[in-house]
Formats: sequence, C-alpha cells, structure tokens
Amino acid sequence: MAEIFHISFERTLERLVAGAIAGKAFEAWTFDDRNSRRRAEQALAAKGITARFRSAYKPLLCFFREEVELSAVEAIEIRYPVHSAAPENRFRLEAYPLAGLVGAARIDFLPRADEGLFYDVTLRRAGKVETHRVLAPNRVHGDAVGQTNLSPTGWLRIAGETQGESLETDYEALFEASIRAVTDHAWGDEEPYFEEMNIRVSHPADDEPLPLGCEVMSLREALHEDLYFSLLEYFQHKSGRPLGDRGLKPGQIVPEIVRGEAEVSVRIATRPLSTAFLDGEDQDIDTAQEPLAARQIAARLEDIGGDTFIAHARSGRTVAARYIRGSDLPVMISGGQHPNETTGIVGALRAAARLKDVAASAHFTISPLENPDGYAIHQRLRRDNPRHMHHAARYTALGDDLEYRTVENAGVHLNEKQIRFEAQAMSGAQLHINLHGYPSHEWTRPLSGYVPRGFGMWTLPKGFFLIMHHHPNFEEQAEILLDRVTRHLGKIPGLLAYNDRQIALCEIHAGQTGFRIINGFPCLCSVDDRHTVPMTLIAEYPDETIYGDAFIAGHEAQMQTVLSAYQAWQEIGAARIA
Repeated sequence: MAEIFHISFERTLERLVAGAIAGKAFEAWTFDDRNSRRRAEQALAAKGITARFRSAYKPLLCFFREEVELSAVEAIEIRYPVHSAAPENRFRLEAYPLAGLVGAARIDFLPRADEGLFYDVTLRRAGKVETHRVLAPNRVHGDAVGQTNLSPTGWLRIAGETQGESLETDYEALFEASIRAVTDHAWGDEEPYFEEMNIRVSHPADDEPLPLGCEVMSLREALHEDLYFSLLEYFQHKSGRPLGDRGLKPGQIVPEIVRGEAEVSVRIATRPLSTAFLDGEDQDIDTAQEPLAARQIAARLEDIGGDTFIAHARSGRTVAARYIRGSDLPVMISGGQHPNETTGIVGALRAAARLKDVAASAHFTISPLENPDGYAIHQRLRRDNPRHMHHAARYTALGDDLEYRTVENAGVHLNEKQIRFEAQAMSGAQLHINLHGYPSHEWTRPLSGYVPRGFGMWTLPKGFFLIMHHHPNFEEQAEILLDRVTRHLGKIPGLLAYNDRQIALCEIHAGQTGFRIINGFPCLCSVDDRHTVPMTLIAEYPDETIYGDAFIAGHEAQMQTVLSAYQAWQEIGAARIA
C-alpha cells in the first residue's frame, strides 16, 4: 500500500462550542446528524449561551422533522428557490421525501420568482395560518473539472443579523482536500492509473432512517457518492474524455466512509486488487433476503448445467456462464453488470433454474454475475454500511462500465465483456434480458450541485422500471414485448400499488418525469444500435440497500420479468421469422 494523503480536521461543532462568547446567541448550519447538533446546543446551554444548530444538508426536510408539529396541519404551501446555477427542480428534489411524511396534509410546491436561497413555508391548521422562512445556505463554486455548481454549505448567523455568512465546515474541507490531493498527484498518462485507490474517511455522523420505505438521511453515504463520482469526473477530464464517459479505465476507486466516534479524517492510498470474496452464509435462493455469497452463485450455476463458458476479470476472478441448448428461440439472460444492483443476480439464477426444470425445449445463456470484481467491493463496503448504495461497486476493477467496453476500445482489457460476445456467438440470440437495479432511496451529491451529474433521472425511486433498446427494424417487436411483460408483471400481488406510491412521490418532488407508463410500469423504449443483440430488455428494480421481504419482492419481480419476456419472445420472434 502506498499512502498519498492523510489529514484530520477539527470538528466544526467543537470549534463553534469552544469559540462561543457568553451573551452572543447564534444559529449555525453544519453537516452533522441531529443528535450531534443537539448535544452541541446542550453544551452551550450549560454555559448560558443560546445557540441553534441546523442541518446544511436537506434543511427544509430537517426543519419539518425537528421544528414543526404536524398534528392537525391541513395544508402546506412551500415556495422554493429557483436559481440560475441549478436545475429548476433542484430545491424540490432537496425537500424529498417530505411529501410522503406529512400524512393527510395537502402539500404544494411553488417556484419563487427570485434567487433568494430560502424556502417560504405556509402551514394551515384549524383556521390558523403559520408562516416560516427556512434558510437553504448554498454557494456557487467551480469544481475540479471546470463545472459551476450550486451546493449546500455551512452558515453562521449571529443574533440580530439578517443574512449571516458562509462557514466552511469539516465536511466540506475534507471533501475539497481529498479532491485536491488526488488532482495534484502524478498519475502518469496511461490507463489504468492504479489497481485500487482507497479513500478511507472517518466521520462521526449517524444515519437517520426516515419513516418511509428505505429512505434515509446519510451524510456518510452522500460523501461516498460525491467522492466517487467527482474522482471519476476528474480522471475523465484528465484523459481528455467528455464528462460521464463510461469507457474510462482509471482503476478501482473505493471510498470507504466509516463511522468514527469523534475524529474527522481521510487517508488516501493505492493498494493491490483483492482476489477473494467476503462470503456470508448460503440461503434458500427462492427466499433469499440479502445478496448471495459468490460461492453460492457459482454452485447454483453449476446446478443449472449446460455448456460452460468463462471470461476473466482484471483481478483474475472468473466470470462464469452456461449455455442451455434447446429448440426454443434463444435468449441471453444476464445480471450483475452493476453488482451493487443485487436482485437481478438472484432473479437471473431463479429464472434459469425454472426454465431448465419446466421446458425441455429451453434455449438460453445465463451469466448471473458479469462483474465479480465489483461484487467483491460491494461485499466489503456492506460490512461497514449495509444500507448504503455503494456506487463504487458499480463499475469494474478497471473503473469502466462493461456495457460500454467494445472490441475497438478495450485494447488488452476485453475481460468481462467477452462473456457477452461468447453468449451471442454460441446462441445466436436476438433478445438479451439484462437485469439491473437502481437506488431504493434518494441519491445525492451534496458538495457538487446536489443532483448526481449525468444521473438526474435516477436520483429518486419510481418503481420497477423497464428500458427497451432495439435496432431500427425491431420497433414493433419491442413495443409488443413491453406490453406483454408489463401485463404479466401487473399480476404480481402488490407490485402495481408499490409502483403507484413511488411514482406519485417522485412526480411531486421531481415534476415532469419524462417516461411513459405502460400498464402501470414506467418504461423507456428507444432505437439504439450500440448493442450487438437486436433487442435488449433492461429491468430496473429499486433494489440498492433493500433486505428481507423487500429483497424477496425484488428478485421475484426480476425472475418474473425473465420468464415472461422469454415466453413472449417465443411468439414474437417466431412471428418475425415467419
């Protein structure tokens, strides 16, 4: 291991408590959990100093959680900021999931005409009207890749002041110092630049689960996301690629954000790739309540039988697949391209076993874990933070999205992608069912403009989502397949109601969503000849961080997607051939 950077920071709350002056009341907005802020207030109260510590992260939501009594509230009107340096709906998104936490009260979000960084809140209850102004401290700033962002920031306001002033917090200082340490380092000019770059942060913030689905406020999770994607963007910029280019191969970037007792610190180091898995216990696959052990994935694949074909990841881990030969029209089934999206792995295995058991004519390939290096990182990160999204596990150990790796751009690193080329060559399939997931709770980058750059559509959950990419002469077949699959999925008990709840909340906070609803399921269908298979059906279940019954419901929906699409293709594909 080669250390690049190591630094500790004085905690902002401790600095404010130590520097407070008797008789001078104040308010401060910091990146700290509720309990830490309350303890700081109590410490100052013991000295006779009145202070209020509020959250710089999601201030409107925290205002309602910490300062508003919602009983008997009948209607809520929120006039939110609209700023030229941010998307129009940025501050509606930042209020998420408030609309799901106010009970039967009607809630309306209305844009304000000025760029003032505050919310105006009107509450109506029992014929009475209350008004509140909630500060949303933000700063306009540039980042390491030359983009201009409007990002939440710390703030300090002394009693009697109207405006107050910006306050650099430990959270912001740690982020900026980490990015600067990486951008100042001499990485050379050849990709990949390292095997693993590890960013280990200790931060004393507790996660705050919200009483709605899997929603949570987590400063540590948000820091993971912001560090990971900001560093990806830096290496995209360094390589001369456009921002968001998924073919970049910098190496494996792994922020590990652990809960410390008091220290705020970061250590950045390069280290060799690991080659093992941190497997847990085996589970009954039909009722699996959490991601499977890699050992069990391999064993279940062995049970399915058929012809074996393999590829190898950068670390040397095996990407294993099977080919079941039959008289049906062939179909490719895959999961684990993004291995923090875990229900698809289970759903693919369950579907393949079901097809093999019930149809002697079954004809398919199955590659349930296409990115084993990412899966190993996901296992490692879940040990400290099991309910975080961990997008550092999304891409391969090369740091790219294997979907975007081609023979032309791979060089000597075709690696995992070879499994798909082999599957198509062996089977001749014209339909690929590719099982994915996405966050089951809000996804943010608070220090880089809040909304995840390039992933704005995925910042809020919106139910089980289907995407169809097809070649230009497959439009009719694509539409028929989406209709058949969504009709089948609509028969799964509770799934349509689940979708309805998530879509309704998403629309309140995001506004226009831009997707079609087909038989109760959000869908996108587009011509895309980037894929070598003529039709690719992508299933997106909001599964990042779900466990227990929610996990079971997720892999059941994934399995049913495969079974229904497979069966529908036997008719649709046969009609096309005829």
